Amino acid sequence: MNFLLKQGIIATVRPGSLAARLGLTAGDRLLSVNGQSPEDLIDLSFAVADSRFTLAVEKLDGTKETHQVRKGRHDDLGIEFESAVFDQVRCCANRCIFCFVDQMPAGMRQSLYVKDDDYRLSFLYGNFVTLTNLGPRDLDRIRRLHLSPLYVSVHATDGEVRASMLNNKRASQIMKQINELVSFGTELHAQIVLCPGINDGAVLEKSFRDLYALSPSVLSLAIVPVGLTRYRQDCHSLSGFTADGAAAVINQVENWQAACREETGESFVYLADEFYLAAGRTVPAYDLYADFPQLENGVGLVRCFLDEWEKTELTASYDQPLCIDVVCGVSAAKIIGPLLADWTVPNLTVRLLPVENKFFGPSITVTGLLTGSDILAALQASDKPGDGVIIPGIALRKGENIFLDDMTLEEFERQLGSPVRAAHFAADLKQCLADWR
Repeated sequence: MNFLLKQGIIATVRPGSLAARLGLTAGDRLLSVNGQSPEDLIDLSFAVADSRFTLAVEKLDGTKETHQVRKGRHDDLGIEFESAVFDQVRCCANRCIFCFVDQMPAGMRQSLYVKDDDYRLSFLYGNFVTLTNLGPRDLDRIRRLHLSPLYVSVHATDGEVRASMLNNKRASQIMKQINELVSFGTELHAQIVLCPGINDGAVLEKSFRDLYALSPSVLSLAIVPVGLTRYRQDCHSLSGFTADGAAAVINQVENWQAACREETGESFVYLADEFYLAAGRTVPAYDLYADFPQLENGVGLVRCFLDEWEKTELTASYDQPLCIDVVCGVSAAKIIGPLLADWTVPNLTVRLLPVENKFFGPSITVTGLLTGSDILAALQASDKPGDGVIIPGIALRKGENIFLDDMTLEEFERQLGSPVRAAHFAADLKQCLADWR
């Protein structure tokens, strides 16, 4: 089993916080609280819950400090760490036939090749885990600390099919593991990466019925299509979904959703937006997504975008002609195009530029996997440059102005020679178009 050592390194200290008053800085390492070394943020949250405790740290220069800390009941330390786990990030022990990391080109930043499969990151951040590396100690800790909900990559409840998909015999025990988690009160969100001819059809129906039988402990089930890049030379042979194939999945799942809503009032099982876009079908209405339980998994993002665009009412006009290029992925153009066509601003010309993904291959059509180099090449190849460009914020690394291929936004703008702004969702896009000057 592979691990990635992180050791409780402090990434940032909030100015004016308790940690700042103690003199802690980025790069310092947390050693212990009350003499015990926390394994992760979960341990730390319990350890610092008291009003008094002893904190031991190692400074950047190697010196060690001990602080007697007193704090109010609701005060926090004001620290962010490089990793949520302080011992070792548990990595994936499977060889999934659909693994996206295995389809990455060489030479990209190292973090993109890390296959984390850590139940703690699932609890803290909603990362999906397969449970194949979960041991008795882990199960006991989940039970004792009530770590819920967890996000589980199920893919198939048929043990033989799942073991084959994950290339791991332990993967066949998924329903036993889920039932054990459910037995002591853990709630789960499940996902299925759907591969045509492998875990669809009757296998998918069994998976749905097995998981739905465990609701409400299983809170939701998301079905997402397999993503295939052009770097699959040494990977298992797989095919993507055609328009007809996507439509067939929608028809199958819509019947289950209707039955679930009649029984419980909620759909329970949800399809990723890509199915509807591939099939040319309208995404479900807003109220059919309940509380959008798997939005980060690409389920309901399009509906949220449409709803936010409609609710963002702006009046704008320009004295002089202005031409703005709006960049998006191929699939998103089907949604954004009609919105831009129906929203008119005097003297504003908006040109939508759907960018084909040459980096990963044309079968990857989602906006979030566009690279700076592909966007730049598409803009430079256009007939006439506009007065500015709006790029999708989702194509940038979270919290940073860096594209997936490590091109910075500053470098992108310098090479393009035109002003560039990033829009992070519908309201932001409309605001950028209304307030460019």
